[in-house]
Amino acid sequence: MADQPDHYAVLGVARDASPEEIKKAYRRLARELHPDVNPGSDASERFKEVTHAYDVLSDAKQRQQYDLGPQAGGFGDAGFGGFGDIFDTFFGGGGGGNRGPKSRRARGEDALLRVDLDLDEVIFGTHRDLEVDTAVLCATCNGSCCQPGTSPVTCDICHGTGSIQRAVRSLLGNVMTSSPCGTCRGYGTIIATPCVTCQGQGRIRARRTVSVDIPAGVDTGLRLQMPGSGEVGPAGGPNGDLYLEMKVRHHDVFSRDGDDLLATLEVPMTDAILGRQVTVHALDGDVDLELKPGVQSSEVITIKDRGVTRLRGNSRGDLRIGIQVITPTKLDHKERELVKTFANGRKQGPPALAQFQQGLFAKIRDRFHGAS
Repeated sequence: MADQPDHYAVLGVARDASPEEIKKAYRRLARELHPDVNPGSDASERFKEVTHAYDVLSDAKQRQQYDLGPQAGGFGDAGFGGFGDIFDTFFGGGGGGNRGPKSRRARGEDALLRVDLDLDEVIFGTHRDLEVDTAVLCATCNGSCCQPGTSPVTCDICHGTGSIQRAVRSLLGNVMTSSPCGTCRGYGTIIATPCVTCQGQGRIRARRTVSVDIPAGVDTGLRLQMPGSGEVGPAGGPNGDLYLEMKVRHHDVFSRDGDDLLATLEVPMTDAILGRQVTVHALDGDVDLELKPGVQSSEVITIKDRGVTRLRGNSRGDLRIGIQVITPTKLDHKERELVKTFANGRKQGPPALAQFQQGLFAKIRDRFHGAS
């Protein structure tokens, strides 16, 4: 370890120190040497050494490799664990030295937001201004992560490469392995004076408004993608996407079958017998219906082009109204006599079982499906 400082000595701990002892030593030295507390140049250099030493010794694998040292052989982590770097060296990776430092900028996360809609909003589509709690670009540093007037400085440990190289023994002999620099964490630069607004992240949490035109014909479970409307990335990286998941609320009168709207019209027995004109209130205005004399329960009246606008087109589905004839359950004496007179005049026999009709029950059960 002649080519690098003794990390244990830098932290002032024994070589058999526990992880907790290492952490306590680092915290004590960090409070003493941090640039905000001790602005001296010597303290700044020591702070970098202390931070690098802690990064190595706080990671179990790095500590074991460090303890084995560059002269260790066999199948330990230092001698055999660097196989990924060895393969990089012999197959074009160059031991990691040519990879360069990684960028602080990264793409932001995607976001998912549920949008509740009423059924009438689905017919023609609607506009929504949605409040989204997300990550936005820090206005103070504009994504640079630095306090205004300052900029990142080159890491003195890796000299801006973002990685540390060391020689280790392996089955293939002495080779150079590369690992991310623990001081700058592979970035090659250090934020010496982080932005106080975003704490050096280049972004902050905030609530913003997203305007969206929701097309007609959406249904529960459908997701709309809004590219670039998700969270801004670290250090002002590009935004992720925003996904809007639709949830259509239950309606007490109308239901949906694809692009068709379904409803049930309860018809008094007298209107079913004599027929009449009826006006019903649909989701997009009144609809006039003609009940023909003798209309039966389970019949379906179809009103063309009064359903939901199709998602990928301008045409609309149909409004299908199933008829349910209501038989009165309470009659006064006069009404009962009138019904008896009507029944006697019809000269009908008593109810009797008829030949089974295969399609009858299916029509009652699925009266809306297949109607035209």
